[in-house]
Amino acid sequence: MVKITAVEPRSRSEKIGILPNDTLISINGNNINDVLDYRFYLTDTSVQLAIERDGERLTFNIKKGEYDDIGLDFETPLMDKKHTCKNGCIFCFIDQNPEGLRESLYFKDDDSRLSFLHGNYITLTNMTDEDVARIVKMRFSPINVSVHTTNPELRVKMMKNKRSGEVLRYLKDFKDAGLNICAQIVLCHGINDGDELMRSMRDLAEYIPEMQSVAVVPAGMTKFRDKLYPLTDFTPSEAAEVIDMIDKFGSEIKEKTGSRVFFAADEFYLKAGIPIPAADYYEDYPQLENGVGMLRSFADEFSVGCDDIADLVAGLSGTRTVSVATGVASYPMISSLADKIESLSGGRVKIRVHRIINRFFGESITVSGLLTGKDISEQLAGLELGDALLLPRNCLRHGEDVFLCGMTLAELSELLGTEIRICENDGFDFIDAAFGV
Repeated sequence: MVKITAVEPRSRSEKIGILPNDTLISINGNNINDVLDYRFYLTDTSVQLAIERDGERLTFNIKKGEYDDIGLDFETPLMDKKHTCKNGCIFCFIDQNPEGLRESLYFKDDDSRLSFLHGNYITLTNMTDEDVARIVKMRFSPINVSVHTTNPELRVKMMKNKRSGEVLRYLKDFKDAGLNICAQIVLCHGINDGDELMRSMRDLAEYIPEMQSVAVVPAGMTKFRDKLYPLTDFTPSEAAEVIDMIDKFGSEIKEKTGSRVFFAADEFYLKAGIPIPAADYYEDYPQLENGVGMLRSFADEFSVGCDDIADLVAGLSGTRTVSVATGVASYPMISSLADKIESLSGGRVKIRVHRIINRFFGESITVSGLLTGKDISEQLAGLELGDALLLPRNCLRHGEDVFLCGMTLAELSELLGTEIRICENDGFDFIDAAFGV
């Protein structure tokens, strides 16, 4: 049963008399407990809704297209509370947050429903056999799983949850049902790397073709790891070894299946000082949101977008100067692309690229996605930033104009006295932002 908070005007639900504050009990006799139930059972073209109103049970009938919405809104997108994470992962980034941030930044979710709705990765430890049966029945796919290791005992150690090892059996249930799976391995130096990484990759390869892609990403470590499990970063040579292992195994898999499946995150290449592979290496970029091939995709989009620069120059009235704030890791590439824009524009567009050191979380954090308004404001204070400051979208909270430190875009703009332009994570938008399009 879920409470209806609003009914959209002129919708099917309003026309038949459903009201805000009604409670939705079932659709075609199937109990509705959350958004998965709702979306699945609403695909019928003829639906009967059981509604409770002031203690009275009512029924309403609607005829509709298979995927038509009926105009009901609920208290939360999940129509339920988020499932909190029951793990104590030794690498958990949230445990490494400083004190004093917004309360929502300390919330750990491990909700399978968010995997289907937003692509979140789940550990499976919150799931039951009944949950798995429901997913199989509803054919939700792909399922994004944080595996980390296929060694049951090691997984328990890494995640500090006694169910961590046993729930790996759900992967077979998903495969047997023909559901697609995407996996990630957060790699911790000296723990699940080396022979353990090879074991995990071999085990996960047994789930191909349902196992569509696996991203291996390095654990992020802030300066706030007091009293947490001792972790160390990968050296350049160790990062190169990780890349070599994944690359060789992925090549073997590609020969057998036609797809590489296993990929190292861009961050490993940056740590190792090894060039990012060409676009065809990443196939259709299946793990882009995990930072796999993101730099290559950005650079290639930029290269194509350069064909339009002559037209953009023709549309300029005078000259334009902008600044870019970026993380330490991506600074060399962004600087190179900025130089190319200046050259192709004949100097009509000038770009000042600023490397922002992450003092908020610690200098070992070099990715742009974890930049904070506090660091940006402090390190750019007093500088001439030109017509606008360009920032990457991924340094903001998802769906919000707020940095992880709690500062808003409006506050940063006021502190720096300049317009802020948010760039989407693609090379085309970077060019457009530079020209003010």
